[in-house]
Amino acid sequence: MEADIKRIRDMETRMNMALKVIRAMDSALNAFELVQGDIRLLDEYYGSDEWKADFAADEAGLLPEDLKRGVLSEDGLYNLLEDYRYLLRKLNIQND
Repeated sequence: MEADIKRIRDMETRMNMALKVIRAMDSALNAFELVQGDIRLLDEYYGSDEWKADFAADEAGLLPEDLKRGVLSEDGLYNLLEDYRYLLRKLNIQND
């Protein structure tokens, strides 16, 4: 009987952990779905003539110093898009 109780407690712990992770994953996937349009726009922007002009303006010191410009960081935006593609592969989702 003691082994049965131990097994049931163990399985209960596993079930509760799985439920917690599944709920977190569902929430994360909902948020991921919401940013699909933003990611598509960022992908189009990166390497475009607009991005190149914005990058050149930044290099020339024409942008305000207090302007956040992470999007003009070649590595930052590239890494974001690569991370996105990695997640798509990991989730086995085709990139439209």
